[in-house]
Amino acid sequence: MSKMPSAQKTIRIILPLLGIFLVASFLTTKTFRADITIAAPPEKVWAVLMDTESYPDWNPTFVAVSPPYALGVKISSRVMKPDGAFIDMRPTVTALVANRELRQSGGLPGILTYNHSWLLRPVDGGTLVRQIDVDRGAFLWFWDTSWIEPAYQRANQALAQRVLAVTE
Repeated sequence: MSKMPSAQKTIRIILPLLGIFLVASFLTTKTFRADITIAAPPEKVWAVLMDTESYPDWNPTFVAVSPPYALGVKISSRVMKPDGAFIDMRPTVTALVANRELRQSGGLPGILTYNHSWLLRPVDGGTLVRQIDVDRGAFLWFWDTSWIEPAYQRANQALAQRVLAVTE
């Protein structure tokens, strides 16, 4: 019986491990959610969300977005973390339904992808605003994501303040 060369043994070990890593990275998911009810109709909330030029004036999380949201457009989005550090992203707007839904997605499959949505729904007393963000990939194994939901909550609270200020 002949001995298998060490390179072949190494490949037989590495390839299955690499396959497991790739599958696991695509299956790793974290979902972040923040809800708020704003005492205004969806049209008023939507108008503030679509006014991306004003984001630096009121939004503590999404501090810069350009160009304006449009279906299929790749935008530049600057997110400020609570520690003052910035994350620059280049998502594509994948859904834009007036007064109801803004969805944007981006990232590198297997490493980190994100699917962030603003969902608006009329409710008694105003509009339910829900931010939901589904992230996938191996980077989630190492990334401290504890700041994301609180940041989305701050953005929602600031959105509510802005909507109420411009409707008065």
